[in-house]
Amino acid sequence: MGSRPLSVDVYVAPMRPYTCPDRLGEGEVATWAPSSSALISGPTEGILIDALLTFENADQIAAWAKTFGKKITGVYITHGHSDHWLGLARLLQHLPEARGYAAPEVAARAAWEVEFNKKSKYWTSRFPGELPETPVVPEVLNTDEILVDSQVVNLIHVGQGDIGGSTIFHVPSADAVVCGDVVYNNVHMMMYEADEAKREAWIGSIDVVAELNAKSVVAGHKSVGAADLPENLAASQWYLRDFTTLANNGGTVEDLFHGMLELHGERDQPHTLWISARAEVVRRA
Repeated sequence: MGSRPLSVDVYVAPMRPYTCPDRLGEGEVATWAPSSSALISGPTEGILIDALLTFENADQIAAWAKTFGKKITGVYITHGHSDHWLGLARLLQHLPEARGYAAPEVAARAAWEVEFNKKSKYWTSRFPGELPETPVVPEVLNTDEILVDSQVVNLIHVGQGDIGGSTIFHVPSADAVVCGDVVYNNVHMMMYEADEAKREAWIGSIDVVAELNAKSVVAGHKSVGAADLPENLAASQWYLRDFTTLANNGGTVEDLFHGMLELHGERDQPHTLWISARAEVVRRA
């Protein structure tokens, strides 16, 4: 008899308002996108994927994970955007046997974000009193195989997601893949750092995920209650292609925002679409 397959369970922090210093568009509401953390577990052990952002995120992830009764051995971070790892300091207080890990390119970006926030106060101004004074940057993981109750979880370096240096976690025994922000699920996709060339590379990264033929595809940003279906791979690629098509038509930020809303208005978090549209028009200037 073989080992029992691993299971993948998902916690989603719902969309919420935040303190936004930026000038907003007409009708725009500043909300932070719904975000996911995944527990990959076997009979006795488990690992978490992504620690999210705030003290509240970390407290709720820890409480949720503890209900499974597994020894949490590590928290692994998919990519360097702070909203996926700043919660690590608080989360590790709840999980004293665990440590935080990430691929070298992810840990490097996380370290850069710490210095960026010291200078810009980007994160601390938006989430005052909700973030650690001293962030815990994930340790560099120098292997692409993680064992959970003797079953392998594969870290795959896909490269471009909504930022470069993105990774995913493939769980063969569960027929699942945890994708961070390489895949979105019913949420507007962030293109603040993704120009047309990077969007094409991002589409290629999604092809890498698709080649795994997983039945469960967990997106880093997903609506509460949305199913983790492989259809979100093609849907994410479709969104990226539509954004490029509309962006190449020229026009204003409002034109790009409303054009995408006509095509993808069912998605949560239109504030992200505003941010992406503004960034694209600035790149074009």
